[in-house]
Amino acid sequence: MDVNEFKKRGKEMIDFIAEYYENVDNMPPMSSVKPGYLYSLIPHEAPEEPESFENIQQDIETKIMPGMMHWQSSNFFGWYPSSGSFPAMLGDMVSSMFSIIGFNWICSPAATELETVVMDWLGKLIGLDSRFMAIKEDGTEGDGGGVIQGTASEAHIVVMIAAREMAVDRLKSYGMNSNDIDMIRHTLVAYFSDQTHSAGQKATSIIGCQARIIPSDASFRLTKCALQAAITKDRQDGLIPFFVCATFGTTNTAAIDDLYGIADVADSEHLWLHIDAAYAGAALVCPEFRPLARGIERAHSFNFNAHKWLLTNFDCSALWVADSTHLVNALSIEREYLPKVKGATDFVKDYRNWELPLGRRFRSLKLWFVMRMYGASGIRAYIRKHVKEAKWLEAQLLEDGRFEIMAPVVFGLVVFRVKSGIIAGSACDVNKTNAELVRRINNDGRVFL
Repeated sequence: MDVNEFKKRGKEMIDFIAEYYENVDNMPPMSSVKPGYLYSLIPHEAPEEPESFENIQQDIETKIMPGMMHWQSSNFFGWYPSSGSFPAMLGDMVSSMFSIIGFNWICSPAATELETVVMDWLGKLIGLDSRFMAIKEDGTEGDGGGVIQGTASEAHIVVMIAAREMAVDRLKSYGMNSNDIDMIRHTLVAYFSDQTHSAGQKATSIIGCQARIIPSDASFRLTKCALQAAITKDRQDGLIPFFVCATFGTTNTAAIDDLYGIADVADSEHLWLHIDAAYAGAALVCPEFRPLARGIERAHSFNFNAHKWLLTNFDCSALWVADSTHLVNALSIEREYLPKVKGATDFVKDYRNWELPLGRRFRSLKLWFVMRMYGASGIRAYIRKHVKEAKWLEAQLLEDGRFEIMAPVVFGLVVFRVKSGIIAGSACDVNKTNAELVRRINNDGRVFL
């Protein structure tokens, strides 16, 4: 494909994408293919000779499209959204054009510096404390800053590694040497509620520490008292608490943990406090939601997925740390093929030391496009529209009389169930009743739950 054919095919692909979005609401949102369907439709080896673009395009429509779940359909209600927008797609196109591997500032100064600036923009837009900003109000470099991760799961691992580094430094300050510390690393304990995303527990498996899962309260929240009790018991058993994750908008119910109370415990027990706001963090662009987040200003790290509810195509997970020292110390490895800037290094960030991979894409471009083309007012309107729609659905369900709301409707999530015995054949088992309702809805094919 030369540049002239690229121009032609690129315009055709833009038309194809636009037509998809114009018609996606008319398609069944859920794929109905069976496992292994594609293996029987495509060759089992790569082609020896080049194939035409027309053949590839036809295969997308006839072989790939039937196996797609249409996440961008307004009839898709299966999980938290994977939001996207045309500005973000355009930003991704420019990123693909450059095709850089931006592991440090030298690789492409604009890629590093735009990420620094845009993450400060976004942090200010959601009302984060100035501790999390890379650039202070006086224009000098701060201790904190933001970095774009692939997912909140990656962010969990990264900040837990930083937390371990902080805990090790504390143990060394007590006079322990490295060999002694290596012998007790397995006694480090991270704390989560039974509503925390599974990424937290996976992170403990990866870094080799223990996970303590604490039962949530009747409102599905992790509380100060429950956390303190768990820590006290673990210390009595000779374990070393070092990390706690509080959630702003849990996966199951969008519940908000006792952020301020948990911060009290983290302060007194010298724990790293990470706040996972993967879904609901985007709501903080609207000032009316910020009182719900009291306590995040005391955290060591804060993360939310712009690709969930901020119009930015996957992947774009925004992570901030109040002090990057432990993060960089834990993840920095020097090699001769990783050159460093000589001389003045103000505002030079090697983001490879802020994440797990070495290579990284120019993801800040799509976030920059979104924030500029929507503006803060447009993003707020987008969030408020979804919240209004959720409130509307809640009212409709309650007015119907056959449903009950299982958790407060605060953001865009409505957690409801049909009352027991409503559906014939489900007797009085409320779980069977709701499983049958979901089965019937999904079998109908018009919407996906």
